[in-house]
Amino acid sequence: MYGSRGARRGATATVLGAALLIAGCSSSDDGGDEPENAAGITQQPKEVDPFWVNPDGNAAQQVATYAKDGKDDDAEQIRKIAEQPTGEWIGPENPEDEARGFTEAADKAGRTALLVLYNIPHRDCGQYSQGGAADGNAYREWIDGVAAGIGDRSTTVILEPDAVLHLVDGCTPDEFHEERYDLLKGAIEKLKSLKNTKVYLDAGNAGWGNPDQIFEPLKWAGVEGADGFSVNVSNFYTTENSIEYGKTLSSKIGNKPFVIDTSRNGNGPYEEGDAGERWCNPPGRALGETPTTKTADDLVDAYIWVKRPGESDGECKGGPKAGEWWPEYALGLAKASQ
Repeated sequence: MYGSRGARRGATATVLGAALLIAGCSSSDDGGDEPENAAGITQQPKEVDPFWVNPDGNAAQQVATYAKDGKDDDAEQIRKIAEQPTGEWIGPENPEDEARGFTEAADKAGRTALLVLYNIPHRDCGQYSQGGAADGNAYREWIDGVAAGIGDRSTTVILEPDAVLHLVDGCTPDEFHEERYDLLKGAIEKLKSLKNTKVYLDAGNAGWGNPDQIFEPLKWAGVEGADGFSVNVSNFYTTENSIEYGKTLSSKIGNKPFVIDTSRNGNGPYEEGDAGERWCNPPGRALGETPTTKTADDLVDAYIWVKRPGESDGECKGGPKAGEWWPEYALGLAKASQ
């Protein structure tokens, strides 16, 4: 129903590789960057999309592989993904190093890093992306590490997909609720103490329920101290429906702005098969609007790609483990998009 987030794998190598690659890029007159990477990946125009494109991400590597194998058409399809900025999901082991690696690489390119923090204790209610920090103290230490890695560099953080939603829908046991609210509020306060960091607390999606059910829990989690909230993370609801949901919710929490994950919502949600599994690697989906800060509504700060298109939701419909790159699915998303 919600969309699996996917564990972060092989992050440190990607961070270091990306930082080295981007350091070798020189800014061009049009605000882009001249590529010095195997796939020829460039940044998007800054005035349209200020977020950093990782030139060494999974999609970029797939472009290079397809090109090397002479599959030029497939390479160009995957380039639709590779040349858009996507969220970098910080792993549990080395948060300071990872956050520093991504934000330094973004800073060298003159861009804003987009980080996703997904490590709340008792995460995902034991489903495909279960896990998270061992306890509250471990989570606070992890957040401190992320903050130390970010420093003063320009960063946008998507904070804990589903963490509030799973308190509301009964998925997370009652005994963990008070601690989770405290952890989320503390994370917002810590991250907002940084000079150039924006924080958007996740607020579910247009298909899960009614905004009346979640606006007070968002307040208890500290959303009023955040820059806004995020909707449709890793999900497939249309941008139109997401705007409607977000605006209704915004009206109940002080007209806070929000961001929408448009990574895979080009064809809307999947309506066939078992309702409980429609979110997991659904067939026939497409890439949505490309990331941009030029949106259709003043309350929408940005369309962003939080979920990285082409990474599996979990071991369903023939997919690999949650978070692992699945080139066939990525190709399907790209081919189905306009």
